[in-house]
Amino acid sequence: MAESDKKISEQRHRPRVSIGPVRVRTEDPVADEPDGQRHTDEADDERSTKDDQLAARSGPGGKRAAGTGQQIQQGRTPWAAADARPGGEAGHNTFVMKKIRAAVIGVGYLGRFHAQKYAQASDCELVAVADARQQARDQVGGELGVRTVADYRELLGAVDAVSVATQTPAHFEIARDFLNAGAHVLVEKPITETAQEARELIAVAARQKRILQVGHLERFNAAILAAEPYLSSPRFVECHRLAPYRERGTDVNVVLDLMIHDIDLVQSIVGAPIATIDAVGTPVFSDEIDICNARIRFTNGCVVNATASRVSFKTERKMRVFEDDAYLSLDLQQKILTLIRKRSAADAPGPLPVSIEEQSLEQGDALKSEIESFLDCIRTGRPPVVSGEAGLMALETAMRITEQVHESLAERVPANRAKS
Repeated sequence: MAESDKKISEQRHRPRVSIGPVRVRTEDPVADEPDGQRHTDEADDERSTKDDQLAARSGPGGKRAAGTGQQIQQGRTPWAAADARPGGEAGHNTFVMKKIRAAVIGVGYLGRFHAQKYAQASDCELVAVADARQQARDQVGGELGVRTVADYRELLGAVDAVSVATQTPAHFEIARDFLNAGAHVLVEKPITETAQEARELIAVAARQKRILQVGHLERFNAAILAAEPYLSSPRFVECHRLAPYRERGTDVNVVLDLMIHDIDLVQSIVGAPIATIDAVGTPVFSDEIDICNARIRFTNGCVVNATASRVSFKTERKMRVFEDDAYLSLDLQQKILTLIRKRSAADAPGPLPVSIEEQSLEQGDALKSEIESFLDCIRTGRPPVVSGEAGLMALETAMRITEQVHESLAERVPANRAKS
């Protein structure tokens, strides 16, 4: 599974990365990158409360969205069906592409951003948003001038693509229903609540020949994209993902909320199965795990040390990758890539036997890149950057880490009681 996902990653269409000034140094070692504020492309880390999502249980409604006149037909891609018509010059034909009709299911904090990106995308029409909460759907619908529905089932068969940005427990049913109705699906992370549900979604997508993409947004981070050419054989990887505590979003543990980003990244970078996991964590302010550290050893010998906390004073998203002849430091928040390599014999002499290059990247818009990539997969049929299989792998690893932390906490309770 890891090998197939690695091949998909190598074949993928990569968003363009704009690189700022490159500074080459041969004197000082790398200093710690400055801390910073969250950027808009980290919207997936901002989670909504339980009542902030779709309660998809109202009565069945119609099957067409206002302003659309075509039903989805199984096995067809209606947006690509075109007539050859006379073009602007004699002797030429124009290939008419139908716009992809998109909808967003669940327009809480993150879903609102999804809706905005679809509304701005070319060759795409945002036709509707769905949310059980009238205030939420009316706000986004009014802002973007699109139809609103309380029950997502009113849109089955009336759209070509959807983003599912609801609470995780609703992901499976909604994504399955749209896949069965012939729509392509971008589902936010984690893909589902259970591995079995994820496997079923993967099977449905394959059977229906539809795109199933998972919203692991960091794959579209400018620093990650810029680092890819230098990532050949990682030996040790260190990840730190820290955030201040907030009441919203504590319905899930920090592993599924934050660490799963780094789990997905390192599994795609290392490209080998996991051999062992050693994890520890604890609740601090909530009933769920608020801080966790996991040491992951892969079968190719690479070791990953990942820490995730939502009880920190600062926000930090950093990754350090060590290879046999290079060290990469990635500030995923500030979009800074620092590359330290052995100095070749042809380089000018200096106090340290290394060359240090620092690339300051444009902030970009990772969510926009993610959705544009999803739409491009629909048009071209190419595999998504983050497939359902990749989402399943990240979920299974996150669940293993969570289970190990819970086991260690359960063992600690009797020991504490024995002391008393």
